[in-house]
Amino acid sequence: MNRASLVSALEAVVGKEYVFHHPDDLLVYESDASVDRHTPGIVVVPASSEEVARVVHLAFELGLLLVPRGAGTGLSGGAVALGENTIQVALTRMHRVLEVDTVNQMAVVEPGLVNLDLTTAVSRYGLYYAPDPSSQRACTIGGNVAENAGGPHCLRYGTTTNHVLGVEVVLEDGSVVWLGGHSRDLPGYDLTGAFVGGEGTLGIATRVVVRLLPAPEAIRTFLAIFDRMEDASAAVSGIIAAGIVPAALEMMDNLAIRAVENARPVGYPTDAEAVLLVEVDGLREEVEGEGEEVGRVCQSLGARQLRFADDPKERELLWAGRKGALGALGTIAPNYYLLDGVVPRTRLLEVLQRVKEVERQHGFPIANVFHAGDGNLHPCVLFDERKGEAHRAIEAAGAILKACVEAGGVLTGEHGVGIEKRAFMPLMFTPQDLAAMERLRDAFAPGHRFNPGKVFPEGATCGEPQPTPTSSGLPADAWV
Repeated sequence: MNRASLVSALEAVVGKEYVFHHPDDLLVYESDASVDRHTPGIVVVPASSEEVARVVHLAFELGLLLVPRGAGTGLSGGAVALGENTIQVALTRMHRVLEVDTVNQMAVVEPGLVNLDLTTAVSRYGLYYAPDPSSQRACTIGGNVAENAGGPHCLRYGTTTNHVLGVEVVLEDGSVVWLGGHSRDLPGYDLTGAFVGGEGTLGIATRVVVRLLPAPEAIRTFLAIFDRMEDASAAVSGIIAAGIVPAALEMMDNLAIRAVENARPVGYPTDAEAVLLVEVDGLREEVEGEGEEVGRVCQSLGARQLRFADDPKERELLWAGRKGALGALGTIAPNYYLLDGVVPRTRLLEVLQRVKEVERQHGFPIANVFHAGDGNLHPCVLFDERKGEAHRAIEAAGAILKACVEAGGVLTGEHGVGIEKRAFMPLMFTPQDLAAMERLRDAFAPGHRFNPGKVFPEGATCGEPQPTPTSSGLPADAWV
């Protein structure tokens, strides 16, 4: 089938206005929030599970490749379509809340639903959805499922996989199956757990059953200001050692603080070396007791100042700097490369010192904004793509990832492997480990038609796209 015929066939499934193939239109879909770019061949935007299945089946019959896409907020190149003979399936039209079960505290949603919109929809019932990536005002549930996204509150409540009960999935041949369901415990293999975090390589999620939580009776947010990063790091360990698992435990370094104050001043002192955001929630008595202990630990470990808030609007102000930190980095450099390596909490300071060494060696400023409670670092390598600095920034990022693994950590806590970290997978996994993962992918998608070129190392360096594998048996006039 030639390109024009394929476009017509896709238009017959989803409507002419929802198939994009003009080069100008395709530029919108060439990247996600990572540094990787590649223009897809065609973008199709289905409105239902049935349309997704028909698109996938058509691609299967023609031997074409597929890349699912949500809001494009991913940070590892997971939504970037490698190869021009690729159909990108954008799921943003599928954004409905299909069912809310207040008794069993769950909801059925479509993958294009924006994360924060889910909590907004169920808040009238006194419920909320716990995973809250920093991009939650834009990112979608389907993308969160693909990357097993976390967020500031995953320390206490877990990542996406802890809140997904079931997924309706379109497989490689266009067939539709359910993994898991509406129950919290099902016999047999945990196929839902295998699918969440599959980075779009196993299938396309078209419905998601999520677990909801009752809104806590009380919430208290603390902002602790430290003159030394060592003291702030000690406070992180001290809070956990006191037997408290906060809802959130976040840290920002001086460069991130200065960026925030440049962009949207929130009252962070620009001479502080670190600020620590701590949030506790639960029953009112529990929050009061834990709050007192958090304050005691921070002050005993050298906090210059301690602020706290119980009122929602006041808490939002304390969080404003952390939530807006990444955007604020634009006041320092036009581009950033954001990492998410994870290290043991006890080695936070050691790895942060290694990050400083990388900063000196490579000549790029590096801001640190991270989930300190679970050791999920987010070093941001700041650079100027216009000056041809991207490759050197990627090298600096690679050095940081190696430092995380050497410290007993892992390559990614919530952003996924995607394109950017695939070359580093052998740092953590043996050839036998990787082969076992590939066999799992084969069980779901034996033809490797979904999101090719992601997760598994294929010889390219970090952040360097390589040719997409092509399917055999394509006719001579197949579109490329």
